Amino acid sequence: MNENLLQIQGLVVQFGGICAVNHLNLSINRSEIIGLIGPNGAGKTTAFNVITGIVKPASGNLFFLEQEITGKPTPVIARKGIARTFQNIRLYDDLTVIENVMVAAHCAISYSFPEAIIGFGRFGKDERRIKSRARDLLELMGLAHLGGEKANSLPYGSQRKLEIARALALEPKLLLLDEPVAGMNPTETSEFGEFVLKLRKDMSLGIGLIEHDMSFVMHVCDRIKVIDHGVEIAWGVPHEIRNNEKVIKAYLGEG
Repeated sequence: MNENLLQIQGLVVQFGGICAVNHLNLSINRSEIIGLIGPNGAGKTTAFNVITGIVKPASGNLFFLEQEITGKPTPVIARKGIARTFQNIRLYDDLTVIENVMVAAHCAISYSFPEAIIGFGRFGKDERRIKSRARDLLELMGLAHLGGEKANSLPYGSQRKLEIARALALEPKLLLLDEPVAGMNPTETSEFGEFVLKLRKDMSLGIGLIEHDMSFVMHVCDRIKVIDHGVEIAWGVPHEIRNNEKVIKAYLGEG
């Protein structure tokens, strides 16, 4: 059995009088791709925001590698091994491609502030390691030839890959992808799906993803959780979800 990475138990999130997530349970194992899907406003991104410490839950518990992370700050959660991307791409537009990845990797530095100012001690060794790591990740993403380009000059699909490279620079065990193929054309979506499968295989990552492209979800996910208005309505392998009447009604309506 694969090692369990993330365990969510009875997660409840409220905004004022609105229950955005209602007693959500979810697990993600190493080398497993889990889809969290549902109509707009179902509470999917809110769940990711709780996992990564952006939003505090009203109740429920979250465990990562059997250690409780409920309500922990975002930097603490990132250092434990959870990284994510966002619906809206978040890059440093004025920095080069390789600089964007290096900035993300600086969470793992060991040198002190005085060493950085003067440029001695551990500074040089850490900077060389970070730059080498950034080059390796860009090679993995197929972006090595664009390392010196400004991030905002990249086409959309390449910006998505750069955002994932930045997340991988944190050396996570669990990667959360929020609508990773939004805005991609069918060819880009298909290529990205193969890339996600390769990423899972080569790096033994656990991957959680939110996505509205059902063909993509059905192709890459091992198991899928469906929520509607914060409430779980289905959980299973792709063919079970595809034929589930509750899922069909949630997306298409009673008619």
